[in-house]
Amino acid sequence: MPKTTNPLLKKSGPSTNMILSIVVVVGAILIVGGILLFTASQKGDDQAGGGGPAPAPGADVSGIVAHPDSNKLLEAPDGKVTVAEFLDFQCPTCWNYYTGVTQTIEKEFAGRITFVNRNFPIAKAHPLAETAAQAAEAGAAQGKYKEMYHALYENYRAWAISPDGQSVSDDKARADKLFTQYAQQSGLDVDKFHADMGSPAVAERIKADQADAQKAGVEGTPTFFINGQKWEPSQNAKNYGDVAAQLREKLNQELAK
Repeated sequence: MPKTTNPLLKKSGPSTNMILSIVVVVGAILIVGGILLFTASQKGDDQAGGGGPAPAPGADVSGIVAHPDSNKLLEAPDGKVTVAEFLDFQCPTCWNYYTGVTQTIEKEFAGRITFVNRNFPIAKAHPLAETAAQAAEAGAAQGKYKEMYHALYENYRAWAISPDGQSVSDDKARADKLFTQYAQQSGLDVDKFHADMGSPAVAERIKADQADAQKAGVEGTPTFFINGQKWEPSQNAKNYGDVAAQLREKLNQELAK
């Protein structure tokens, strides 16, 4: 990926626990103060190893990043504009994008765009990312993907961060218990939810998403594509409000074509 000094372009990938701890602690301090976090590292704590080669500039990878059976937050009847996001549910940057950007976009563009989510858990940096992806896919198996997606992000600090707030959590037992609660609250059949989480079908869906990420040149999370072309905020973006404004402008441009 091109090098950049804009912290808004920084993504999630494997790094030392120290870097992750700094990211989470700073994030907690800033969020408490009402300020969004812009310090997760694209070439550091949120970058995946072994990313695929980047497609040629301007290449349309629509057929790779979105499929008819992909999980969708939004679906527009005309199919004119499709946003695809590769995400890691335990990635701090993904959570900050959710709270500062995509949650707003989801509400504002309902019925106007199709918004696809793809899994790209980065296990080396985020020990519970795969389990969270399984929970989301198990929700999808019962037609409740959106409910589980929102539950995972709305309760992010409860399962994704260690109790002392110093690092991402590796407490799978705690996460599994909380994921069961989210499934119950979402109206899921809990026995089926547990069975689906550990099923070969769910494992294959996650692997398929990861394979497509490699083909599309995804190196970190979150990574966005709009109508098959990679999208990133510009160097002028100073906060997540700016990012949301730039994404909103791009989507309106695509809708106007």
